[in-house]
Amino acid sequence: MTEEELEHNEEIEEGYDPEEDVELSEEERLKRQRASHAARRERAKSAKKKGLVILNTGKGKGKTTAALGLLFRAWGQGLRVCMLQFIKARTANWGEEKAARKAGIEIHPLGDGFTWLSKDIEKDKELARQGWEICKLKILSGDYDLIVLDEMTYVLKYGWLAWEEVHQVLEQRPEGMHIVITGRYAIPELIEYADTVSEITDIKHHYDAGVKAQKGIEF
Repeated sequence: MTEEELEHNEEIEEGYDPEEDVELSEEERLKRQRASHAARRERAKSAKKKGLVILNTGKGKGKTTAALGLLFRAWGQGLRVCMLQFIKARTANWGEEKAARKAGIEIHPLGDGFTWLSKDIEKDKELARQGWEICKLKILSGDYDLIVLDEMTYVLKYGWLAWEEVHQVLEQRPEGMHIVITGRYAIPELIEYADTVSEITDIKHHYDAGVKAQKGIEF
């Protein structure tokens, strides 16, 4: 690599993005993008491969949707996949459940609906515990390459599951297994532990304009 490219590496490490630099000419922007691409290829030569913990959090719409996209991508690559949903009712028949049945992908709702509408919070706590026992069996079975724990952040936030217990199971998972966790209000310990954390920000939502939940978009 040239000296200029090596110097640009330092900018890359600091999160520099030439697309956001309004003072660059098109020629300079393309030049820096090429250098950035070359640097990524160079780093990839020594990059390691490992099972990841990926966290989708934040108050914006799309955390579960993003996890479903990753699940579908992994399935398309021949990985053994499974999604376990902590909040959605066990009788759920939303679009993702229907699609999963057609494709032969495992999706297991474990809850009883949205906890903030619950009439029996103790029942919800028990369902969360029961659901976690199923999750542990799936994670430690060795039968999967990627598991999504959808809306799991809530049961950690509410204290229905102890982080120490969850951490122990994640540490014991088979080598190379990817875990995807979704939901708002991720606890600091989970954020610190995860390999990749994406925060989806709520900038604008159609609910606020009086548009109701729609088939194929929300369910």
